[in-house]
Amino acid sequence: MQTEELSVTAVDVRLDHLSIARQFAADPSAWPVAPRFNPSERWYHRLHIADDFEVWLLTWLPGQGTDLHDHGGSAGAFHIHSGTLTEDTVAQPAGGPPRITGRELSEGAGRRFGTQHIHRIVNRSNRPAISIHAYGPALTTMTRYRIGAGGLTVETVEKAGVQW
Repeated sequence: MQTEELSVTAVDVRLDHLSIARQFAADPSAWPVAPRFNPSERWYHRLHIADDFEVWLLTWLPGQGTDLHDHGGSAGAFHIHSGTLTEDTVAQPAGGPPRITGRELSEGAGRRFGTQHIHRIVNRSNRPAISIHAYGPALTTMTRYRIGAGGLTVETVEKAGVQW
């Protein structure tokens, strides 16, 4: 009985993407690469892949960010290892225009999200930032969006291994 309880706990923790991201953030000496900062675009590197999740290391110089995007049906989480990032999330109320809500997250903070989550992440601070992202299942596509006069529209659908 005791063994079963430990096994269930291990499975629950493993599926908690924020817990996974925090575990990887807690031991930078185990990362296969050191973080790099690229002045022309965000830098990223996959740290780990398993059957049911993957983990990425991302760096952000001031002003760098993503477009509005989803994660192709994967759930996930991100953890701020250092610096400060702003997450803008999109909600589309029935019959109304899309709403964007910003949330600043500083070192040590994290955020879980579900399979239908649309957001962008931007470094609006004056310091570099490092974040760890976990997705499950592993990313296969990312849809990029635009907000225009007609509301939220799909701009592109990118495929893993082909376009990033």
